[in-house]
Amino acid sequence: MSENIQHKIENLRKELHQLNEAYYLNDESLMSDFEFDQKLEELKKIETENPEFFDANSPTLRVGGGITKNFPTVQHQFRMYSLDNSYDFDDLEDWEKRIEKSFEKEDVEFVAELKYDGASISILYENGKLIQAVTRGDGFQGDEITNNIRTISDIPLTLKGDFPERFFMRGEIYLSRKNFNSINEKREEEGLDLFMNPRNTASGSLKMQDSGEVRKRRLSAVLYQFISEDYPVESHWELFQKAKAWGFNISDQAKVCKNLEEVKEFINYWDKNRHDLPFEIDGIVLKINNLNQQQELGYTAKSPRWAMAYKFKAEKVETKLESVVYQVGRTGAITPVANLKPVLLAGTTVKRATLHNEDQIKKLGLHEHDFVFVEKGGEIIPKIVGINEEKRESNSREIEYIKNCPECGTELVKIEDQANHFCPNELHCPPQVVGRMIHYVSRKALDIENLGSETIEQLYKAKLVENPADFYTLTKEQLLPLERMAEKSANNIIESITKSKTIPFEKVLFGIGIKHVGETVAKKLVKNFNTIEELQKATLEELVQVEDIGIKIAESIHEFFANDENLLMINRLKEYGIQLEKAENFEEKDSNILAEKTFLFTGKLSLFTREAAEEMVEKNGGKNISAVSKNLNYLVVGEKAGSKLKKAQAIESITILDEQEFLDLLK
Repeated sequence: MSENIQHKIENLRKELHQLNEAYYLNDESLMSDFEFDQKLEELKKIETENPEFFDANSPTLRVGGGITKNFPTVQHQFRMYSLDNSYDFDDLEDWEKRIEKSFEKEDVEFVAELKYDGASISILYENGKLIQAVTRGDGFQGDEITNNIRTISDIPLTLKGDFPERFFMRGEIYLSRKNFNSINEKREEEGLDLFMNPRNTASGSLKMQDSGEVRKRRLSAVLYQFISEDYPVESHWELFQKAKAWGFNISDQAKVCKNLEEVKEFINYWDKNRHDLPFEIDGIVLKINNLNQQQELGYTAKSPRWAMAYKFKAEKVETKLESVVYQVGRTGAITPVANLKPVLLAGTTVKRATLHNEDQIKKLGLHEHDFVFVEKGGEIIPKIVGINEEKRESNSREIEYIKNCPECGTELVKIEDQANHFCPNELHCPPQVVGRMIHYVSRKALDIENLGSETIEQLYKAKLVENPADFYTLTKEQLLPLERMAEKSANNIIESITKSKTIPFEKVLFGIGIKHVGETVAKKLVKNFNTIEELQKATLEELVQVEDIGIKIAESIHEFFANDENLLMINRLKEYGIQLEKAENFEEKDSNILAEKTFLFTGKLSLFTREAAEEMVEKNGGKNISAVSKNLNYLVVGEKAGSKLKKAQAIESITILDEQEFLDLLK
């Protein structure tokens, strides 16, 4: 029995640590806050009942998070605690009873505040000037991001009035709904992936190394806590008014509540009206107003006893499933999508929800025209989380996953150990054909500027292009009739297509889209085979002798050249003057300063692209590898560095560098 309990505790701890890492280091919400807190409460209960399994590193005893290497690490003078969470009024009543027991002969009042959904920050002020800003990190230390914080207009650089000589202000950095939507609209125009939600975007923006780019994000801030050795007043509410007079942006919605009934009214009001706010909140924060009472109650190992967060549950609504459709991705992956009867959820009208794959549909037990429960817990894309079987029609049939591609009719295949189905008709399935051409013109391949995905789709529908070789037959007269195509744009496209004829062989080899042949593999192949003809004639045995080429890649190369349509495309590219042989300066190096050293880049790089970084390594005698292992000498980290950074930190022989330190290696 004891071993079972220990095993359960260890599994819960492991899962919660992984969820914390994803949330705080990678800005990924892998489950709703409610589900996370339920698991945390479960672990806390088991640990309390079984103290012999105490662990100082348990998620229940520390603030979730971690430290990245992008910015200097700074120790917090005053620890940044997290708050205990509650999801119902019973928890609040229990909390109130504990407080009343401590102050039987004193009145206790509360300050209720909106719980902004953003990233926590601690800002040091000395003599009325902003000195330093540090992220929460793990609660004991965080990242120093002062320059980025200075770009946020809500945060005063200098104070006014009778401010103390030295103190910290704690607050939340967030992104308004309007600014978040503006960022995504711009990204959509540029053909970039959309950000998932305002919280993650705000948190990620704070870790950008270019403060000018941070400024463009137009972040906002609300300050809610004064921290110092001495307090100039006796209540939290008075501190609010002082802070506002000094120039801080303080929440206009905060309110003093004389008792728990007023607290409940405040919570109920904002639970109903939160979507009218220009920013997102995920709950209400309650604090005892009297500072002496706060000090007397003190802290647990994790949280202040004088504060509590009431968190709203992820909103869930019921609506009717109208149909299930299937989308074909550019790699042939099939994604089922539920079309729903429109329903209002979290302030927006929801008409569709992803179903992910066949396993998810089976797990839900989904039938035609079912009434389903849809949840939107902090993400843009809603998901179906359950079914109301009581409303199911008696003759309703179970949803059967399609057998054939909805675009081309080809029978689908499912690769072992993968959740998705795939359409194998990669040369004639329209989404795959278009995706292949989009890949060919991409920056890392032939880098044909001005020829975006929308234009390629129009060209394909007009039957002007069917594979990459067709780009080189296009004329300005063929482009001009396209929607939103001006003469200047048409000229630019033709010029970019002509310019692509100088792109080196290794990029062309990557661009033509041989399955499993990425940038690094393409370079290895060009290093060993001087021309496309040599590569075409290579045997499986010759291919697997190339560094990093296994039998899977070798067979894929053989399959590509065994196809007559692919050979025709290659011959046409050759006729049009595309570089299909190794350049004379292919292996020229700038230096051997990185000789015999291995490198791996992770996270979002801001000083250079990943492609440029890997090229710098090779040009200076180093070698790029694809995974963290004892064979790695240097890990270079950018923004949002996650699991690779953590793995590298556990291997003493690996040196971790930021981008500037990598450039310093090159002198």
